[in-house]
Amino acid sequence: GAELVAKIKMAAKANVKPLTTSPVADVNVAPKLSADAVLEKSSVLRPFKTTDKIIAVGASTGGTEAIKEFLQGLPADSPGVVITQHIPEAFSGPFARRMDKHSAMTVCEAEDGQHILPGHVYIAPGHSHLLVKRDGARYVCRLNNGAAVNRHKPAVDVLFRSVAQSAGANALGVILTGMGDDGAMGMKEMHDVGAHTIAQDEQSSVVWGMPGEAVKQGGVDEILPLTKIAQRVIKLVQNL
Repeated sequence: GAELVAKIKMAAKANVKPLTTSPVADVNVAPKLSADAVLEKSSVLRPFKTTDKIIAVGASTGGTEAIKEFLQGLPADSPGVVITQHIPEAFSGPFARRMDKHSAMTVCEAEDGQHILPGHVYIAPGHSHLLVKRDGARYVCRLNNGAAVNRHKPAVDVLFRSVAQSAGANALGVILTGMGDDGAMGMKEMHDVGAHTIAQDEQSSVVWGMPGEAVKQGGVDEILPLTKIAQRVIKLVQNL
């Protein structure tokens, strides 16, 4: 009996390494947070006191060129467009200015408190989440410096969830080329409150990660090649 106890004690001491040396602990990976970290999922939707349309766009890898092509296809009198593109902070301002040169609409880097106007495009700054809130019957840009969501800030899921909550069926959602799954859950939330949703097709995407995941989650009404998305959005806006 005493021998067994001694063996058990020895076994307990063997191969016990402090947790700090485990390979998992050494890899300094931030936990992958959902949009809940920034914006609670709303179970009760407020009645929509506006008929204003809004177009929400999310993209990542290959997205800067895809966004350019999409915006070039929209007329100057389109509804307000809000865009989250995964982009470093130093590049979001220059990207917005470049898009402004290529678009009939007025394109800017979003600022906190800006009213979202028809004919204008608001691009999330590279350091903040972009959310759409309501101020009476008008939509407003809100910037949120909260935790990274899906390891991204800005995150598409945050934008899409906020649009689902603020605009419901008055919104159109577009998810373009990008790696990973950011935006897939948010697009499903938009779809579930009646927004029409479009994903870029695999053939025209640089990486069919985000659009593919959105399709898998059942939140996509149509899958289209990039060249067809703007004209489809124009048609849908007229029918909304």
